[in-house]
Amino acid sequence: MDYLTVTQAAEKWGISSRRVRLLCANGEIDGVIRKGKLYMIPADTEKPLDKRKLPNKRKRGKFSELLTDIDMKKARLDMLRPLTSGEAQRLRDEFMVDFTYNSNAIEGNTLTLKETAMVLEGMTIDKKPLKDHLEAVGLRDAFLYVEDIAQKKLKLRETEIKSIHSLILINRPEDKGVYRRIPVTILGAYTEPVQPYLIEPKITELLAENEKRKKTMHPIERIARFHLEFEGIHPFIDGNGRTGRLILNLELIRNGYPAINIKFTDRKRYYDAFDAFYRDGNADEMILLVGEYVRERLDKYLEIVS
Repeated sequence: MDYLTVTQAAEKWGISSRRVRLLCANGEIDGVIRKGKLYMIPADTEKPLDKRKLPNKRKRGKFSELLTDIDMKKARLDMLRPLTSGEAQRLRDEFMVDFTYNSNAIEGNTLTLKETAMVLEGMTIDKKPLKDHLEAVGLRDAFLYVEDIAQKKLKLRETEIKSIHSLILINRPEDKGVYRRIPVTILGAYTEPVQPYLIEPKITELLAENEKRKKTMHPIERIARFHLEFEGIHPFIDGNGRTGRLILNLELIRNGYPAINIKFTDRKRYYDAFDAFYRDGNADEMILLVGEYVRERLDKYLEIVS
């Protein structure tokens, strides 16, 4: 096996020799052999992660282990080679079908996974409602919009929320991108959505709070809490769940995480997380759900690029 000196490793990784010695001394580089005051570092060892650049642990609370694991995996993925255009397109296409199917199924769409894939390819499914076809196409287009605007390092705004909703409600031109004008109730929920005249100020307040939380919360916790509170406001007459899950993914992508797909088979756990928040004021279940999905997606990417 070939070995590098501390100086050679420092030049290869673009860090100081002092930093390399410290990493060796702390056991943060695998396979290092020490001879007196000299360190011999395996030549094929990957550059170690700089834990100093991970978000402050004091912001992680009871989820410290999960969130640290997520950040370590994200940092490792950032260091590895990017996916080829073919790999990226294949993963994107697979995710698009899965996300469209699951997010719509949670809201009652009757298309199967296979049927969803066929609809997104331009086919029509016999004996399935036109509404279900339009919901699949609308959600696909909304996700493409989210991908497009995610690269713009802007704070989340009402404009983006309404634009996402407009694409989702392709079959409801009179309601798309417009806050509801009537009171509503959510059957079996522990919260009552705000009155119509309060929707705009509540959304404004939530967006402002989301910006403040960037200074004190880990991104995963902040994004999960926003999702809980957005759904509680229930600003639109229809499409709130799908809009909320797209906003969740928009914020994840903007923070360097992969988009996630909350599965139809996890819908009870998903709904229970809302109940825990609005019944007990406990956001832990949603934070855990979102965090586990992010970690799962990171693992998949790492498996491919490694």
